[in-house]
Amino acid sequence: MIYFLLFYMVIYMGNAVYGTYIPVYFQSVGAAPAEIGTLLSLGPLVAVLAQPMWGTIGDRAKTKNSVLAALLVGSGVMILLFPLSTAFYYLLAMVCLFTFFQTSIFAISDAITLEELDKQKRWAFGPIRLGGTIGFALMSLGFGYLAKVSIQYLFPVFAVVMLISLFLLLKFPKVSGYQSSGSKMQVWVLFKNRKLMLYMGINLVLQITLGYYYSFFPIYFRELGADNVMIGWSMVISSISEIPFLLLAGRIMAKVRLTHVFLVSSIATALRWFAFSSTENPYWVLPAQLLHGLMFIVLTVTMAMYINREVPKELKASGQTLNGLLSLGVARIIGSFIGGFASESFGMRSVFMYNAWIALACAACIGWVIVRESRQRSAAAEQKGALHG
Repeated sequence: MIYFLLFYMVIYMGNAVYGTYIPVYFQSVGAAPAEIGTLLSLGPLVAVLAQPMWGTIGDRAKTKNSVLAALLVGSGVMILLFPLSTAFYYLLAMVCLFTFFQTSIFAISDAITLEELDKQKRWAFGPIRLGGTIGFALMSLGFGYLAKVSIQYLFPVFAVVMLISLFLLLKFPKVSGYQSSGSKMQVWVLFKNRKLMLYMGINLVLQITLGYYYSFFPIYFRELGADNVMIGWSMVISSISEIPFLLLAGRIMAKVRLTHVFLVSSIATALRWFAFSSTENPYWVLPAQLLHGLMFIVLTVTMAMYINREVPKELKASGQTLNGLLSLGVARIIGSFIGGFASESFGMRSVFMYNAWIALACAACIGWVIVRESRQRSAAAEQKGALHG
């Protein structure tokens, strides 16, 4: 399993490079906030179409490994084409082509890893995923210094990351698609699972606010007075904050209801965005980054583990990619596209404040769900007691 740990460490280095610094690159070539929002939202729109396709291919392929290899190669090749032109429509096309391959990498990786962990019974997903946190932190800091020299290094560094990830993937055991032979199961079966849809809905709302953060935080942070190195340090802090949850994820999932986990995450989300909107000093943003450990990683890991546990084995890859479609597709489209125009109309500070109120509204809805579930359990217990009595 050491290859899985190393794989996550390397693959999330790519996420640190592209996800953090591509908005800075777009700004450096003269793109306005609305144009940046459009660029970062059209990619996820392609992901909405691509995620179900890659999920179905993964479930029906002879091995999911071959599908993941195609995604890595495609992402690495597409990223190298970005610097050929700075024309807006060219960048738009490149973002779409790149996202077609890149956004499904994490969902297929999680599907392969979780299925192999179920066979091994020796490792937990949290410590494996911790490799991603470490890799993200190291690359955020290291590339921050490199980007200070030239943001253009983004493209070859990402391509190298994909190449190393491909070599590590070759060391994985083969994980077959459960529909590669025999009867086929359609993805629509997932929509009949009401709890799964509820959890995906909660995740979607909170991920919309995160979608705005990933698109515009680097730019907002620079407006407050931060440079690329400081952006890197902010990402290091947010990455380190994920470690406690990753080490305890298995125990938390075994003992705490998912609705309670989401309630904590939504409150942390609101507090973080309120902190962002209420300061003009970039140094005060850094401690607020510690709340990241109760947000993205909690939503991502708990959903991945829940899907692996509750979804039929024939649809495990489709379940992961459906969740990715919502959290990396729909959420990023809304957060980037609408967030871009909202930023031009109201300013980034105000949009972060609006996101805080959205997260608080989400927390209120989750609280209502918790109360309703508690009443239903109490009523069921009373009915059961009456029958036994």
